[in-house]
Amino acid sequence: MMMGQEVKMREITYAQAICEALDEEMGRDPKTLLLGEDVGIIGGNFKTSVGLRDKYGDLRVKDTPISEAGFVGMAVGMALTGLRPIVEIMFCDFLGVCMDQIANQAAKIRYMSGGQATVPLTVRMPMGGGRSSAAQHSQSLQAWVAHIPGLKVVLPSTAAEAKGLLKTAIRDNNPVIFMEHKMEYNKKFLVPEGEYTIPFGQANIVHEGDRLTIAATSDLVIKANEVAAELAKEGTFIEVIDVRTLVPFDRQTIINSVKKTGRLLILDEGHTNFGVHAEIGMNIMEDVFYDLDMPIMRLGTADVPIPFSPALEFPIVPDAKKIHAKVKEMLK
Repeated sequence: MMMGQEVKMREITYAQAICEALDEEMGRDPKTLLLGEDVGIIGGNFKTSVGLRDKYGDLRVKDTPISEAGFVGMAVGMALTGLRPIVEIMFCDFLGVCMDQIANQAAKIRYMSGGQATVPLTVRMPMGGGRSSAAQHSQSLQAWVAHIPGLKVVLPSTAAEAKGLLKTAIRDNNPVIFMEHKMEYNKKFLVPEGEYTIPFGQANIVHEGDRLTIAATSDLVIKANEVAAELAKEGTFIEVIDVRTLVPFDRQTIINSVKKTGRLLILDEGHTNFGVHAEIGMNIMEDVFYDLDMPIMRLGTADVPIPFSPALEFPIVPDAKKIHAKVKEMLK
């Protein structure tokens, strides 16, 4: 999209936006290919690659065996030899199966080669609870990968964010971990028509306010925005920031907001202990300490394995009701 040009919008699902990004990037660069479990014939477990195998063929849209260590390792080799692979891992919980290939190989090769070798690899995966998929299919493990130097970590909120950030990820010459929230795939959003990308390392202020700042990731941005809209009707204006990328991290946008509001609530669906919340808070503390009216607060998933039972799962995962209650508590 050109600056100053009128942007036409249309309503599509989060999954369709991801499929569009894959299609556009595969059409733009013949070295780009997609591989993973069920990405080809059935169009992806969450229908994010529908029609791509028919369009680009079996060599560029490859169904793999149930062997994450094997096909992620293969993708690292592909990237080193000039291709631009996109790997889909069916659930982020399976990061543990291929963590050596991601953390010890993909993340380190550029550094260990003194920049002589690059690994243009995008690893996509669903994250998050809400589907009663039990403890091994419901986690949010972004803190794992954000801890590893050499990896970029992206958490898109809406369909428009997913498309623009995914195109940027595929074009990046470094390994990118791209985490899509599974509860958003079938939801519809307004998405711009035509070509656009969203740069890494630039957080997005999605709701302006002056009473309190919320810095949120993934679908908690949407939930926080819902709370902000409700509170605005009461005359209470809170600022909601979509962090977008954990690595690279845009600390300055959050610092500027907290200096204005004096309060910060950090939202991330990962477990609370040793998580993204703590890192964001500590990262900016030195710059906002004297501007804070109260301690920085956080809201995440309770530190237990995600239960299968909805009656047990929903109370431990952040939602709009919990966010609303926390904001009200902080504004007292």
